[in-house]
Amino acid sequence: MDVAIIPARAGSKRIKNKNIKLFNNKHLIYYSIKAAIKSNLFKRVIVSTDSKKISNIAKKYGAEVPFLRPKSLSDDYTSTQKVINHAIDQLKNKDLIRNVCCIYATAPFIDYKDLIKANKILKKDKNTFVFTAAKFHSSAFRSFYFKKKKLVKAFPKFMSSRSQDLKDTYFDVGQFYYANKKKWLKGDIFSEKSKIIQIPYLKSYDLNNIEDWKVLNKIKKIKNL
Repeated sequence: MDVAIIPARAGSKRIKNKNIKLFNNKHLIYYSIKAAIKSNLFKRVIVSTDSKKISNIAKKYGAEVPFLRPKSLSDDYTSTQKVINHAIDQLKNKDLIRNVCCIYATAPFIDYKDLIKANKILKKDKNTFVFTAAKFHSSAFRSFYFKKKKLVKAFPKFMSSRSQDLKDTYFDVGQFYYANKKKWLKGDIFSEKSKIIQIPYLKSYDLNNIEDWKVLNKIKKIKNL
């Protein structure tokens, strides 16, 4: 069987309670739960949280919360992989689990059809992670950053290259990661064998800070999403 696991801890620092912040009159976590259920791929849709409040909201939208995540796995430094592996370990009949899809709670533009596409890829290749990504408008090879107020070229040898001569670059949009259970227990999400479902740039935003929140609402109004 396939299961969906949605991590949703309470202790968000940049935006308080972001996982259950209202977006278009629905708690943000609703969109992830809805996509998982609508895909008809998952025997169980589970929310991993340390919060009773989030647990109650998740159950209202049709998800299961069979356990509360310990505080030791709910801080800023706990990796997604540790959270998913803990959730797998907590489940009864875990030996029956085939594939696990981690769906982030802050992905209001997630499309259930992309989950179905990812599942089809896994049926052909169980030794991979599948996730959504979008293409940068401008090549990341010409990017730079600041160190002690001084501009530093990230890829100096490409800064003078014509943009049409550079390879397309992509970024993980933070919607979901879908893989065989064994890959979750030992694998690297971003490996040479990983595969992507490319989505439009305008649907690539998740919620990490106040600026993201403003952009999300503008996109919703412009695109009527």
